Amino acid sequence: MPNPSDNLRINADRLWDSIHELAKIGPGIAGGSNRQTLTDADAEGRKLFKKWCDDAGLTMGVDQMGTMFARREGTEPDLDPVYVGSHLDTQPTGGRYDGVLGVLSALELVRTLNDLGIRTRRPIVIVNWTNEEGARFAPAMMASGVFAGQFSLDYAYGRKDPDGKTFGDELKRIGWVGDEKVGARRMHAYFEYHIEQGPILEAERKQVGVVTHGQGLWWLEFTLTGKEAHTGSTPMNMRVNAGLAMARIFEMVQRIAMDNQPGAVGGVGQVFFSPNSRNVLPGKVVFTVDIRSPDQAKLDAMRARIEAEAPEICEALGVKCAIEPVGHFDPVTFDPTLVARVRKAAEDLGYSHMNIISGAGHDACWAAKVAPATMIMCPCVDGLSHNEAENISKEWAEGGADVLLRAVLETAEIVP
Repeated sequence: MPNPSDNLRINADRLWDSIHELAKIGPGIAGGSNRQTLTDADAEGRKLFKKWCDDAGLTMGVDQMGTMFARREGTEPDLDPVYVGSHLDTQPTGGRYDGVLGVLSALELVRTLNDLGIRTRRPIVIVNWTNEEGARFAPAMMASGVFAGQFSLDYAYGRKDPDGKTFGDELKRIGWVGDEKVGARRMHAYFEYHIEQGPILEAERKQVGVVTHGQGLWWLEFTLTGKEAHTGSTPMNMRVNAGLAMARIFEMVQRIAMDNQPGAVGGVGQVFFSPNSRNVLPGKVVFTVDIRSPDQAKLDAMRARIEAEAPEICEALGVKCAIEPVGHFDPVTFDPTLVARVRKAAEDLGYSHMNIISGAGHDACWAAKVAPATMIMCPCVDGLSHNEAENISKEWAEGGADVLLRAVLETAEIVP
């Protein structure tokens, strides 16, 4: 008897329309999205997603971190479910596809099963994880981190945004504090579909990325304290310049990352100057160094060198230096059985594919701590992401979603 999943495909037009309908909520200024976590726009996006889940006959649960779980019942409800998802929050100047593609492809998967009257033994649960980006509240992947036992609920609730507002208060304000204990759910497996956020798949002309590993990461938040002084009237040899110390640390991070090639990256994406005036040397500078590698030894060595050399740079300039780790996860090896299942699905469907290591952090990295997990990726134009110019084609979105459908169905087990 032929497998009923052999020729199944998602409705690409419906998926594409859903992505761009959601993008109307929290629009950016240049065609992208600004739906930062726990903002009013995030609340509105959640409301639309819930409506779509309700229309698809799903049962919605919400945990104490505000993570949304939309369940399609299996014929054997007591079996552990297959979870499929990503996130709906964005960067301040984010694109339309980062995270959203994974959540709405999971929804489209369920809609396709509903259209065709297909049942599965195991329940299927769509997940929208809260605060994956970490743009407003560090660390990134915070809700999935609490779910996996990496952070405490109190720690998460106490995290502050640049305006001093706490995660817990903002979650309550937008009305998405659930009553489920975080991490109480059992998972049979977890799948996440995402844009690559890098240039490799497009350059290699591959439609599907079979994600085998994820890079490890450290976010090291630096607070440098110097002395505010007039930029014109303070002699060069009498300055305590926190900005100069920062610049030399930037160069040091670049050098250390280059010393660990191949397979290592490092840089800085966020800086706060105080008082941030044109003619005042900064009295305080706060910035976060982001280092990543799929090699644990390299990751550890880079952190050790940065934490050793930065204080020496600052001491030579009379600047005080404090370093706080605000985000971390070790390199991840995704479940070989699920990886093989994704690869076979791509082969059987005729999509060009290749193995790939995720350069970015994803909720799948924490989910892999509690259940077998894997990821699927599609190309993005010029590898651009965390940018309003982020772009993919409908055909790229369709290919990965078809692979996702097939791999999830094999895992959730179709009922003949």
